[in-house]
Amino acid sequence: MQRMPLDDSLKVTRNQPTLREMVLDKLRGAIMSFQLLPGDRLVERDLCDRLGVSRTSVREALRHLEAEGLVEHTGSRGPRVAVITLEDARDIYELRCVLESMVVQLFTQKANRRQMAELDRVWEILKDALRSGQTLDIVEAVSDFYGVLYDGAGNRVAGQFLSQLQARVSYLRATSVSQHERYTDSFREMARIVEAIKARDPAAAHEACVAHIQAAAKVALAALAAKSDQPAETITPPLRVETRL
Repeated sequence: MQRMPLDDSLKVTRNQPTLREMVLDKLRGAIMSFQLLPGDRLVERDLCDRLGVSRTSVREALRHLEAEGLVEHTGSRGPRVAVITLEDARDIYELRCVLESMVVQLFTQKANRRQMAELDRVWEILKDALRSGQTLDIVEAVSDFYGVLYDGAGNRVAGQFLSQLQARVSYLRATSVSQHERYTDSFREMARIVEAIKARDPAAAHEACVAHIQAAAKVALAALAAKSDQPAETITPPLRVETRL
């Protein structure tokens, strides 16, 4: 048998996802795209058959999703897709109004050229996603967009708070943009945020961000209210934070 020369095919590709990450992404995607609905039971055997993986991989993914707030345990009945109540959703949107508008305002004041260029890059990706109307693409692109803002705002604590809510924020975002042509309104609202940032106008950036979150909240809360037969909730807009460099 002739020995073949060693080549690059032997090299380990570090950016390939692990099996655990792939299972996690599949289950999270099924929740975000409403293939799995709030309250649906998550039976390990069924998930193993659907995903073609072991129970260990499924259990690890479910534990991670529970930490994110997308899965919850209901006593002896086992895990299910978490139910975000109308009250919880309202609270999350109010917190987003305060923190995200502050982050946008700080980014407008502090961002350097590199960070502004990175914002341009993710904004172009987000515009394509919004034009497509594909919910999962929009949710991922918006998360990346805000990730750039968190980094450039220079407030790690705000970023940490928001990252802890990331999965539930993304779920509510998916609920909002999946409603009839909501993504077209989101396009216009987020364009105003970007325009204010580029103009280095923190007051306008703050107001555009609050307006966007309020509009998204109105749609998402109405959708949740319709499912629960409750009156729609409203959120309280925050005061603009005065910051000086």
